[in-house]
Amino acid sequence: MIFPILTYILLACSSTPKNPPVAKHIGIDTTSHFAVISQKEKEYYNNAILPIYKNILLNKGFNGAILAAKNGNVVFEDYHGFANFSTLEPITQNTPFHLASISKTFTAMVILRLMEQGKLSIEDNVQKYLPTFPYDNISLKNLLTHRSGLPNYIYFMEGEGGVEVIRKRNKRGRMVIVKRIFKKRSPGFEGIANNEDVLQWMIAHKPAIEANPDRFFKYCNTNYVILALVAEKVSGIIFPTYLKDSLFTPLGMTNSFVFTKNDIPNYTPSYMGRNPVRIEKFDCVYGDKSVYSTVRDMLQWDKALYEGSFVSKLTLEKAFTGYSNEKRGSHNYGLGWRLLIEPNNTIVYHNGWWHGNNTVFTRLLKDSATLIILGNRFNRNIYAARKITSVFTGNVDTTRLIE
Repeated sequence: MIFPILTYILLACSSTPKNPPVAKHIGIDTTSHFAVISQKEKEYYNNAILPIYKNILLNKGFNGAILAAKNGNVVFEDYHGFANFSTLEPITQNTPFHLASISKTFTAMVILRLMEQGKLSIEDNVQKYLPTFPYDNISLKNLLTHRSGLPNYIYFMEGEGGVEVIRKRNKRGRMVIVKRIFKKRSPGFEGIANNEDVLQWMIAHKPAIEANPDRFFKYCNTNYVILALVAEKVSGIIFPTYLKDSLFTPLGMTNSFVFTKNDIPNYTPSYMGRNPVRIEKFDCVYGDKSVYSTVRDMLQWDKALYEGSFVSKLTLEKAFTGYSNEKRGSHNYGLGWRLLIEPNNTIVYHNGWWHGNNTVFTRLLKDSATLIILGNRFNRNIYAARKITSVFTGNVDTTRLIE
């Protein structure tokens, strides 16, 4: 044991941990490689993380995979539970998990890569690429930043939870938007939907917008479904194939893929408790979700982002800039990334939740540290486990990151 046991006890109780004496701070603007950390540092981080992991996750029903890295080096890793509760197949480093909304980080970076290649501009109107898109004056940037005002397909294609938007004058004579919520809009989509089905449903029914473009931030899965269609239109390649050939394979993400109808026969359910969640109508819609990956593969994605090997560092700076400033506070959203902007650090992250899967991908740029947690049995403690990042920063982080 390298450090006194008292240090670990304090860490487990969420007290302020001490930094290792040789910790390095490497940010996004450094050279395209990481400094190798010593075995002593790795042992420090491993021993510091272990009690927090046990306290927050392992002792509270965690079923999944976790990996923490410093300077691109794995300093903590564990696999616990079952990939399939029926067969009792154990989770291993090769077990892919549904990333849920972390998938949006790939969609956004693909759009930005196509931008760098001169194939599109994020200032362009969506209708430039999808002429039948039934809403005017919505740009790709509006989609990327969740400022489009579009409604969520997960609700309007169910035929429930409709919103009618009425414009009328208030007492001051100004035109204002009044929203009336009603229970039934349409019969709802039948079958297993894909991205084109979402677009065609929007064309046929034109569900009411929730706000005019660029009025305010409203997180909405529809934005990233449309972005995936734009990427297909511009590249001429279906989105799952584009990700495989241009991103997963070049980066060595050998266990990563986009789930489509072809994968349904091999579907492994996620779990709510021990109850499996079966395939449902939106499981084959991608762009907003449907990327499967492992913690090891996600570390490769993390390294590519730090090194600027998929998109340039200048583009990443734009992606990691907040574009929604109507409300004061440290939380914001960039181009495909949630942001926690603090005086001395910016946490770039995205969480996810789909069916029984919930996931965390947290990147501390100043400390060049990363925490990846993937679960296939819903456990809210997965979000709370970001307290593990305190071993890298030296400060206990009690800020609630948005799920």
